[in-house]
Amino acid sequence: MFVDLIVVGGGAAGFFSAITCAEQSNKSVLILEKTSQLLQKVKISGGGRCNVTHDCFDPRELSGNYPRGDKALIGPFHRFNAADTVDWFTSRGVTLKTEADGRMFPDTDSSQTIIDTLVDAARAAGVKVHTAEGVTSIVKNGDVFDVDTDSRNSYTAANVLISTGGTRSPAGAKLAADLGHALQPATPSLFTFKTKDTRLKDLLGVAVSPAEVRIHQSKLRSEGPVLITHWGLSGPGILKISAWGARELAERDYRFDISVDWLPGTDTAAAIAEKRLSDAKRQVSTRSPFPSIPKRLWLSLIDAAGIADTTTWAQLTKQQASNLADQLSDCTFAINGKSTNKDEFVTCGGVSLDEIDFKTMQSKLVDGLYFAGEVIDVDGITGGFNFQNAWTTGFHAGSDIATR
Repeated sequence: MFVDLIVVGGGAAGFFSAITCAEQSNKSVLILEKTSQLLQKVKISGGGRCNVTHDCFDPRELSGNYPRGDKALIGPFHRFNAADTVDWFTSRGVTLKTEADGRMFPDTDSSQTIIDTLVDAARAAGVKVHTAEGVTSIVKNGDVFDVDTDSRNSYTAANVLISTGGTRSPAGAKLAADLGHALQPATPSLFTFKTKDTRLKDLLGVAVSPAEVRIHQSKLRSEGPVLITHWGLSGPGILKISAWGARELAERDYRFDISVDWLPGTDTAAAIAEKRLSDAKRQVSTRSPFPSIPKRLWLSLIDAAGIADTTTWAQLTKQQASNLADQLSDCTFAINGKSTNKDEFVTCGGVSLDEIDFKTMQSKLVDGLYFAGEVIDVDGITGGFNFQNAWTTGFHAGSDIATR
């Protein structure tokens, strides 16, 4: 069976590539997805709401949210960026709303809206989709590709696009490697930090925004909300620093110390000195004097500073005041591992950037071979940036294949 384009992988990048090619040409397009479910990451993204993109419409600023691939994406973002994504979905009846932190979601708050839109667009454009059919080999034979699957089917394709997602899955990585591509090692990105620190006991669900996180013996730092979980620390402030430090933290076997500034930009020593004067007779434990710090966390921090519940602000010793200032602005935790952020697996690593033409997303090594999405050594921080990479690279790949 001959097909103009075979797309390997039925995720966001694969669907967007297929739709773009089919809508811009009369080429035959077939998506082969090895599992029984399409668009799985779309379904679970954003807690089931699907964080489609981010409210960042300047190409250069947008590219700055990618620890790997930032420079390579500047050109592609000039030709298809977040504004184009919004227009694409709007033209198909999907309204995206922007939340305070810049994340953009469908106004239905349901990822099924995005799934239905992509599946319907593919069907309308004539794209064929086979589920439970994984590709086992791709061989370039002259001007065409011979593609075999685990369903014992064989296809001949003029073009092949690999969009199998993060290369922690050996199957997708092997296909690219077998065609001569070098792969950067797959390393987890966007993960949360594990710690056994007793200060966090019974603080499940407490969040502080903003906070600043710094990793010791490193230049890594980030700012953003920090969330306390039953295993440690999470939230955008943690996820961002995990993405930027993905490879460095892996080399350290996820064992390192971090400092959290719960009150970035605040002179905590001065604030404490002021409270000793203004609230001299009030017990320190009565309430948190800082609106961003919930009382449960406040009580834990003053306990760690060696301050008894009955101590008044006037009774604070210099050492206790110094200890409290440290707990507020330089709170150190020993990290002893990582956890996945919900079900949202993201990896850095994949096909080397210098082996891909980012104007077309075509391989520089094999004519007619394309890549899109996370199979490339590109990954973004949390906030819709990984999907934007999928839409942008998928659009450019599909557009180029349509003109061939």
